[in-house]
Amino acid sequence: MERLVMHKLVDWKKSRYRKPLLLRGVRQVGKTWLLKEFAQRHYENTAYFNFDEHPEYKQFFENTRDVERILQNLLMASGTVITQDNPGDTLIIFDEIQECPNALSSLKYFCENAPQYHVVGAGSLLGITLSRPASFPVGKVDFLDIHPMTFTEFLLANGDDNLVTYIGSLDTIAPLPDAFFNPLYEKLKMYFITGGMPESVKIWTEYRDVDRMQQALSNILGAYERDFAKHLEPKDFPKISLIWKSIPSQLARENKKFIYRAVKDGARAREYEDALQWLCDANLTYKIFRSTAPGLPISAYDDISAFKIYMADVGLLRRLALLAPSAVAEGSRLFVEFKGALSENYILQALVHQFEAMPRYWSMNNPNHEVDFLVQRENKIYPVEVKSGLPMESKSLKKFKELYADDVGLRLRFSLNTLRLDNDLLNIPMFMADYVDRLIVLAEKKQ
Repeated sequence: MERLVMHKLVDWKKSRYRKPLLLRGVRQVGKTWLLKEFAQRHYENTAYFNFDEHPEYKQFFENTRDVERILQNLLMASGTVITQDNPGDTLIIFDEIQECPNALSSLKYFCENAPQYHVVGAGSLLGITLSRPASFPVGKVDFLDIHPMTFTEFLLANGDDNLVTYIGSLDTIAPLPDAFFNPLYEKLKMYFITGGMPESVKIWTEYRDVDRMQQALSNILGAYERDFAKHLEPKDFPKISLIWKSIPSQLARENKKFIYRAVKDGARAREYEDALQWLCDANLTYKIFRSTAPGLPISAYDDISAFKIYMADVGLLRRLALLAPSAVAEGSRLFVEFKGALSENYILQALVHQFEAMPRYWSMNNPNHEVDFLVQRENKIYPVEVKSGLPMESKSLKKFKELYADDVGLRLRFSLNTLRLDNDLLNIPMFMADYVDRLIVLAEKKQ
């Protein structure tokens, strides 16, 4: 499989300003594979240390801040060799680094005293560790987030390089030929089934085994719940488990605003907000705040009392919701199932890795209108609507334009229709969500 984030790792390796790198991502999203593959392609040697598999390595960081001494002990214990004449030929990987806070702190000394070493730390719950008050090498590390595989990466894994090449070569906004539109539409339905977790994608693309793919997703969800029990106080585990299992039902409602009462009868925000934040810090969920207006910066207009919760992966959401894979054969059912929640979750995944600021959403009452997402690109705000079924009329986008005409130059609508620009409304086929940043540029040139 090919991960498009690989080029960012290559840029990090070549950078004259390189610092130790922290790779963040949920469990089983492919961090270890990516780093080992990166080392195999671009380094002569790999020095790999996993603090979960080998907790005894932790003691080497306890009584010293001397990088050379730490490395000497690690290398002797593991039998690994780093050539001193050319240390940049070896990639040093500290995996599950959140299990060894002293190793995390030591990155400061790698940065200050031993910049000749190429060091990467990775952890599945690294976001939890970083959210706690602790000694952390502020300003001494680079960060890189790895997300589930995109639809583009799914196509590459499935051997559909021709479809990726076609989409990537588009240089104008125009309807797509059926010869490309139809297979992309069908393969997107399969992506809604597998999601972007590498194991699930691998099982499908190599073996076409739906039962094994289902079991792989179930195992991942089970691993997450075991993490809840392992890393939380016993009193907090039931709260997080209830929130986690309530996400499909939260998204199944017409108004997808997160409601604590839907988690448990009588539940109050002050009792459950810490548990919800844990899920967000662990990168298992996204919290999307309501925005009161399309101003800059987008975060300045957050209504922190109103937000939606989405999952990190559309396939995991489908599996948690117990929606059977057979839905792939039922027309557009996958896109409209439980109020289009799978479609919204998929679009959010695509937006998150393309834009620096987390998307928001907008709504108003009397009359009721809601824009699914607001995206900040450079110094502009773009309203985004996800239309998973008919009718195609965008009443909320129209209302948004009426209210904020001076602030809105281009509106975006994701749907199952073809690519086209109607005045200031850009209709993007859902399977092109990975290319929205470039499509915005093309559309604005055409306006």
